Amino acid sequence: MANAAADSQIFAISRTLNAPRERVWAAHASAEALSQWWGPKGCTIRVIKLDFRPGGIFHYAMSFQPGAPEMFGRFIYREVLAPSRIVYVSSFSDAEGGITRAPFPQLDGKFPLEVLNTMTFTEAAGKTTVDLRGGPINATDDERKMFAGMHDSMRGGFSGTFDQLDAYLAKA
Repeated sequence: MANAAADSQIFAISRTLNAPRERVWAAHASAEALSQWWGPKGCTIRVIKLDFRPGGIFHYAMSFQPGAPEMFGRFIYREVLAPSRIVYVSSFSDAEGGITRAPFPQLDGKFPLEVLNTMTFTEAAGKTTVDLRGGPINATDDERKMFAGMHDSMRGGFSGTFDQLDAYLAKA
């Protein structure tokens, strides 16, 4: 029963992209590429820092309209195994890269501070499937429940992000 509860907290999404694995990998490993496709639709990304290696950071700013305040996020990479696997801890952050709460009042400060994500890349017939699985770490019961309740919203956000990656790969 404990494993069923833990599995219900894991967010999972997959997308098959019309590009070879090396190109999909390269889109994750380059600041210039990430600035063109990472994030929700309608969002502009400014890469503050990308150090794509275990222990490194991807720190970025998101803007949803000109002149609006930026929101910040970061990944701390745990594993970078080219071209098949990336493991990272994602968080909302401040401008300096420190961890902060999600900047959405409707989440009432209950979204987990850290989410451990594993992204794998497999290729078949020139197409690459990206599988993403993630779940809260160092989280309270309320934070884990909030995360589980946000899966549909996260699926929509990541679907838009993968749409942008697909478009980027089509023109790259």
